[in-house]
Amino acid sequence: QGTILPAPNFNPIMDAQLLGGALQGISCEKDVLIDILTQRCNSQRLMIAEAYRDMYGRDLITDLKENLSHHFKEVMVGLMYPPASYDAHELWHALKGVDIEEKCLIDILASRSNMEIFQMKEAYLMQYNTDLQQDIDSETSGHFRDTLMNLAQGTRMEGYADPSTAAQDAMILWEACQQKTGEHKNMLQMILCNRSPQQLWMVFQEFQNISGQDIVDAINECYDGYFQELLVAIVLCIRDKPSYFAYRLYNAIHDFGFHNKTVIRILIARSEIDLMNIRQRYKERYGKSLFHDIKHFASGHYESALLAICAGDTEDY
Repeated sequence: QGTILPAPNFNPIMDAQLLGGALQGISCEKDVLIDILTQRCNSQRLMIAEAYRDMYGRDLITDLKENLSHHFKEVMVGLMYPPASYDAHELWHALKGVDIEEKCLIDILASRSNMEIFQMKEAYLMQYNTDLQQDIDSETSGHFRDTLMNLAQGTRMEGYADPSTAAQDAMILWEACQQKTGEHKNMLQMILCNRSPQQLWMVFQEFQNISGQDIVDAINECYDGYFQELLVAIVLCIRDKPSYFAYRLYNAIHDFGFHNKTVIRILIARSEIDLMNIRQRYKERYGKSLFHDIKHFASGHYESALLAICAGDTEDY
């Protein structure tokens, strides 16, 4: 359900040549970069980078960084990372930047599978020579940190569901929303971070039966800050990941006066996974298409690159 698919009749040598011509010319031909890099899947882009290195003896990412600027550069460079490396890159900047970007940590760690988390941690270690969990431990704090640390272990149960314990877990969650002690917060995050998605579906249903309230509403009432945002993100991602990302994109486009980093990160990271579904949820929930809203807020080659990844069409607009 991605918007970027493998290009048919793919020729990495020809693409590398075209990119070389576009980057080496007097003025950089940005349209050529968009046409190639947004219309090839990630594994094809990596093959182009290899052909480019063989042909010019230069690194394509370095050349993109040197020739481009601002948000357009972030999009083009972001497309060149393998998914796990891109997640690692985003997490590192979120943890080590001037200000910690908590929402970036939430988006990535609340939504990735065990395998994705394992690969991202390996990439993080290779790229930055430091351990992701150690960095989370030193850069964040409190129950927010504990929950991130738990998610970063990538130890969520998979495929297992036990109806007999669902009511029990729901009762613990309900008590955690009433009592709010440190111990209760630990139990809350332990259940949300470690139970399988199938199990949590049943737990959320039982929670509704016990409390007469949706678990998201209960968490929003009882907790605050980034801890609360992270817990809600976990619940929303378990229920429907495309809806979660549609909601995050809408906020990034409308609440912050276009939060470029968030828009770029979500479009690139989901482009080969579920961006079609995200577009669909966006249109259903907000009445306007994602394509329309990007067109309205972005401009120039940056806009063209985002729209090419979004892959909307004119009736979408």
